[in-house]
Amino acid sequence: MSSRILSENRVPVIILKEGTQRTQGREAQINNLRVAKIIAETMKTSLGPKGMDKMLVDKLGNIIVTNDGATIMKLVNAKHPIAKIFVEIARSQDIEVGDGTTSVVVLAGELLAKAEELIRKGIHPVTIINGYKKALKKALEVIDKISVQLSLNDKELLKEVAKTAMAAKFVSHYADYLADIAVESVFMIAEKENESWKIDLDNIKIEKKVGGSINDSMIIKGIVLDKEAAHPDMPRRIRNARIALLDTSFEIKKAELNAKLYLENANQYRKFLEEKEEVIKEMVDRLADIGVNFLCCRMRIDEKAEFFMAKRGIMAIERVKRSDLEKISKATGARIAARPEEITEDDLGKAEYVEERKIGGENKLTVIEGCENPKAISILVRGATREIVDEAERSLIDALSAVRNIFVENKIIAGGGSSEIEIASVVRNYAETLFGKEQLAVEKFAEAIESLPAQLAESSGLDPIEAVTTLRAMHRNGKVWAGVDVLNGRLHDDMFSLRVFEPLIVKKQILKTAVEAALMILKIDDIIIASSVADRDEEEKVEEEA
Repeated sequence: MSSRILSENRVPVIILKEGTQRTQGREAQINNLRVAKIIAETMKTSLGPKGMDKMLVDKLGNIIVTNDGATIMKLVNAKHPIAKIFVEIARSQDIEVGDGTTSVVVLAGELLAKAEELIRKGIHPVTIINGYKKALKKALEVIDKISVQLSLNDKELLKEVAKTAMAAKFVSHYADYLADIAVESVFMIAEKENESWKIDLDNIKIEKKVGGSINDSMIIKGIVLDKEAAHPDMPRRIRNARIALLDTSFEIKKAELNAKLYLENANQYRKFLEEKEEVIKEMVDRLADIGVNFLCCRMRIDEKAEFFMAKRGIMAIERVKRSDLEKISKATGARIAARPEEITEDDLGKAEYVEERKIGGENKLTVIEGCENPKAISILVRGATREIVDEAERSLIDALSAVRNIFVENKIIAGGGSSEIEIASVVRNYAETLFGKEQLAVEKFAEAIESLPAQLAESSGLDPIEAVTTLRAMHRNGKVWAGVDVLNGRLHDDMFSLRVFEPLIVKKQILKTAVEAALMILKIDDIIIASSVADRDEEEKVEEEA
């Protein structure tokens, strides 16, 4: 597309820099919708418990095999602007509720694919946008109406919610065990604030170690650090630990000014070192005298200090991440000090014990355990290979997010595509009450929603068209929870009885995020790519072909 326009006197006026790429009008709209359709088609085969895995190879040659939507979209090296928007909506879904990333990408893509059909028939994007907005409002009303309130004291139901979140994962045959870990972990860190719950999943530290089985994974009522003692002579186990946390180095600070010390002979230098050593010893003695027997330091610890700490029976770890210091603080009650001399007895945290453990061959971990009412805990994830451990971590994060979501809004709906079929049924009836072309957009919304249960049926080995039409009939006969029993490859009239549950908040977020993304893309009729970006993409293309 030309970067020039003609002025009134027919003189060319340059608007865009030479080399800038521009696509506009219907061509831009159709191209955008095609890209969205391709992304949805790629992702939809990963949907559900029987979804297929994707093999991803990064720039370093590392291979990742997963069907986790968030992971797939995060590792996709998207070039097209619309593809980048899809990466962002997956990221947004993951941040908000931690689940439903594949569903949101597939639904957004299907909404845009249906919109393309209408645009080709001459219906204006604004009409489609208005129809989709009305359909979304009706869909949210439907799932609110059919949702069921869940008691937070019912741990068995919470466990089923966690298992559903992991059903599509490679480690699903360990779902019972991991669901127990997820539910107990969330209960440990949950804090009641007025009538609501505050649950920060960042207060759960997941530490991975290759070796053993997934069944060897465990909750640590404290914090696990992938570190070992700073000095070989330090104790490896401390009972009744009194813990100090330091947000700096443990050493004599160098002068801030550009000062120089002139020494006339070796004796003066020796005396200087002795005095420095004495100061460090006094710093260590002071810690020991107020009861410190375990120190975590964000930066380095002076070698002499390590020696004196070992002599005083203090176990110390250096170069601990700030985020880990904060978790230790929440678990043990210790306060983080800015300088060694600021540490007081009141700043010390407590734990039943701290010990160094050898896990998985020669690897060593430091475990701070036995904390009283910890507000931060750890989960140690084990598995035979790095790939299994990574997938177990992703599964646990999904399960933790699902349980957290129930605390945020303690309502659930049945899974297996039952809610989507019910939404589509109600939205279709609603469309018949509308006049004009918006009715067509609302009907297409219903078709797009049905693509999710259709894909679940297809991945189960069922005929998707036959499955969807049968489910429509079931829902017309009042079977609100009729859906796809994916694990057994059949349709079932009550997914609730199969204990397949999803948090209501996740389904709401899927609908809202997918529709918002679709509306945003539908409003785009002009794409301008700066010359530097276009040139770089062209260079990369040439390199790949070479």
